[in-house]
Amino acid sequence: MTLTSVETTEAALLELRGARLIESATTDRELAAAQALVDEKTILSHRSVHGALGLLDLPSEATVRWEGLMGRVYTLGLDREERVFLGLTLSMLGIGNTPLSAVSDLGERRLAIILRAITRLAGNDNLAVGQRTGSPQFPLPVRSAVHR
Repeated sequence: MTLTSVETTEAALLELRGARLIESATTDRELAAAQALVDEKTILSHRSVHGALGLLDLPSEATVRWEGLMGRVYTLGLDREERVFLGLTLSMLGIGNTPLSAVSDLGERRLAIILRAITRLAGNDNLAVGQRTGSPQFPLPVRSAVHR
């Protein structure tokens, strides 16, 4: 697949916005949340999210407005899983009230990102998040997901 110059430019801008977001973190909570959004990529690629965070014009030094996201979460053009991921990310900052049980609405990729963010938030970089090899000693029963 060959990338067009527009796609290349968009990818470069996304990378720059992600770097600004991480650089703007002033607390461990903000760093964990910023890294989660950068790792997730799709949410941060929405223009509406750039605007809510204050990253639209790519300031050389960003002051991120995390609170601006929570108040606009339903107007950002995100799908349900993206909104859940964003809510969980913002809850790391003490913004909003997304319960931890919402992780059941995440796919594997976003779940792994949230789990890594939680371990980062706890100050533990030693826990591995990913698929286990071999079968667990006490297998968990398989339950079908209940969606409302």
